Amino acid sequence: MDGTFDDEAEPAVTIGEYLDEVEERELEADLVLGGDEGKECTFNKGYMKRQAIFSCLTCTPDGNGGVCTACSLSCHDGHQIVELWTKRNFRCDCGNSKFGEFYCKIFPNKDVENAGNSYNHNFKGSYCTCGRPYPDPDAEEQVEMIQCCLCEDWFHEEHLGLESSTEIPKDEEGEPMYDEFICKACSEVCFFLKLYPEDIWAAGKQTDPTIQKEKAVLEDMPSTRRPEKPICDSSYDSPKIDEVQATVDSESTSLGKSLSQGENTSDSIVPNQCPKSTDLPDNCLLGVNIVDASPVLSNKPMFLSKNWRAALCKCNNCLEFYNQKHIAFLLDKEDSIAEYEQMAKQKREEKLQQQEGAELSFFNKLGHVEKVEILKGIEEMKDGLRAFLESADSSKPITAADVHQFFDEIKNKRRRVQ
Repeated sequence: MDGTFDDEAEPAVTIGEYLDEVEERELEADLVLGGDEGKECTFNKGYMKRQAIFSCLTCTPDGNGGVCTACSLSCHDGHQIVELWTKRNFRCDCGNSKFGEFYCKIFPNKDVENAGNSYNHNFKGSYCTCGRPYPDPDAEEQVEMIQCCLCEDWFHEEHLGLESSTEIPKDEEGEPMYDEFICKACSEVCFFLKLYPEDIWAAGKQTDPTIQKEKAVLEDMPSTRRPEKPICDSSYDSPKIDEVQATVDSESTSLGKSLSQGENTSDSIVPNQCPKSTDLPDNCLLGVNIVDASPVLSNKPMFLSKNWRAALCKCNNCLEFYNQKHIAFLLDKEDSIAEYEQMAKQKREEKLQQQEGAELSFFNKLGHVEKVEILKGIEEMKDGLRAFLESADSSKPITAADVHQFFDEIKNKRRRVQ
């Protein structure tokens, strides 16, 4: 009997370990919620750059609605809720037309629909290319998933489209060495990243044997090559007059033939006219017109280093491309998860400092006798707790009854003293 009990008993933990675990869970929750205490609906804040979002399958089984933290707690308590972690550019849907006759308890006067919101299969509780839920009830062991920083879907490592999991940048202990990840499908949009220096890649070791070859293909495309100097730059070495005249005569003859034969001359070169330049701005970092370039690079997942976004070119040509592909958010520092979590940590520290300040202010308002009593009570609690832990049987777990007995003894001791 004793052996069976020992095998089934939960491992004992110290009070310190328990408090550390509580602190870790609180911090994790704050990082996900961005410091949002869940008291107010975020609808009035509009399409927030990033916030924690939840899907209620009880109210919107089609997965076409999302609610903020406060609404998930107040309006959808007891419902089937899917935690989506964070979503960018999203506005709370709770109580709008997608929820039928259900109204938001916190802020009922919402727009009929948030046209700017976007939804993927995560809102139905499905993730990855395999479409499985998380946690997966059929999985023997839950494995971590990786989120794409573009489409915001989550992926299992074995479904990333890699030949081997060893292609994922990790240290010797198996911890990720990348800051952000772009999935295989989204890498087609971000083909231009392969044109940047290798230091944007995680650990500087992510190499694709076809990268250099494909990079050369893009750079050698005649329609996208950037000349060393603008076509109309007066600093060009001027050709000889007879060469210019010969070129003009040749082009004029060709143009005349085209006109006489009724050919389309829209692509013809008109002499003595500076053509409308499609060249890149002088400040472009790529030297390739990505607006007109085709995504010829192989679409493989991308693992990117810290601050890789800061390296992105911001010339007018590249900005046009980002807007066309709806990825301009990559230039917004506050869009990244790292920045979101940093702001959450800052909010948490400010909140803890306010709490400590309030407690200290309360303590300073007390009289001398009250202060002594409080400090004495704290010391008695520490001594009693130490004695309790030392006397506890280390082979058995501490039960709730043991904890209640400990506090009862503390109370009885205080009564006897009084």
